[in-house]
Amino acid sequence: MASPNVPAAVPSNWNLPNLITVVRILLAPLFMWMLLADNGEDGPLRWWAAGLFIVAIATDGIDGAIARRQGLVTDLGKLLDPIADKVLTGGALVCLSILGELWWWVTIVILVREVGITVFRFVMLRDRVIPASRGGKLKTLLQAVAISLYLLPLWLVFGEWVHYLNAVVMAAALVVTVVTGIDYLLAARRENRSRRDA
Repeated sequence: MASPNVPAAVPSNWNLPNLITVVRILLAPLFMWMLLADNGEDGPLRWWAAGLFIVAIATDGIDGAIARRQGLVTDLGKLLDPIADKVLTGGALVCLSILGELWWWVTIVILVREVGITVFRFVMLRDRVIPASRGGKLKTLLQAVAISLYLLPLWLVFGEWVHYLNAVVMAAALVVTVVTGIDYLLAARRENRSRRDA
């Protein structure tokens, strides 16, 4: 039995969950190239790009589960994980807007929130690393589902009504993105105030 006076070993930053996160970041440019190369023609490249996005964004849950189960949670992982999500989802939103399939104002609102929170995280690094909240995880899930629906040309299979479904899910993702961003800043403000009071 380990002595209670012996501190727990700090996990290395070079671990499997962090590697998966880095791979997710590296897949983003390939996915974006495939989507733009298809140029809205809904051909094989479009399907491959959609599949690559879905696989890449699904690893978000995998790396987190491995890190928690095996005690490999690190400050680097807490920082890289949301950045990887933002690179992948942000790239998808920009590409969809370039292709004229998603209003630019939707992409801009989401990107302003995501970039703003990321910058805030870096500013707060001198005090602490702020992990993603439950609301942030819900936001990421909704964005992933909404973007996946936009990427998959399901209208070729089920008909044009699919576009309405896509718009509704994207609207939900947009609302949750804005609300969780505001809540994140308010929670950080409350914590800072409590620290000063203490």
